[in-house]
Amino acid sequence: MAHPVLALATAAVTAAGCVWYLPALADLRAGADRPVSRRMRAASCVTAWATAATVAVLLLTTNPWTWPAAAATTGTLPALALLISSAHHHSRETHEAATHWTELTPTQPPPTRDRTRYVVAVLLTTGLTTATIIGALRLAENPDTSTAWLTTITTPAAILALFITLAATHTHHRHPH
Repeated sequence: MAHPVLALATAAVTAAGCVWYLPALADLRAGADRPVSRRMRAASCVTAWATAATVAVLLLTTNPWTWPAAAATTGTLPALALLISSAHHHSRETHEAATHWTELTPTQPPPTRDRTRYVVAVLLTTGLTTATIIGALRLAENPDTSTAWLTTITTPAAILALFITLAATHTHHRHPH
């Protein structure tokens, strides 16, 4: 794909991303009025979208792929680190709030932690990763018949469907309606 086409697409997606980075900028401007975890998540969001904008500019101004790829990597790593740190702070803040509420109402037991979303995230990530690896391996075998192509497509899809079913089953058993 030509650099200008990819640059235009990246710029358009970045402009449309204002629904995420403008509220994040507002959270950053609010400063201490927001919890640390929320400010770190906002910084991660702004970093990621600034990276996308930088990549769009580099796609227009440079010819080799190395500069846009380096910028994407350089911006994605701190954004990911901020997001992980935000999750850690959020967990600590939630635990601290639960402790305070327990102190206010000592007759009630502290709420139990619900780890359903973490289990679902692990199941879906594992399913996507496994399906991608198997699909890549099947493509590397260079399928040449229609049956080989059919199994190349259906095997990763079946694996992903299995993991989605496992995640849905776990969610259903944890939270019956």
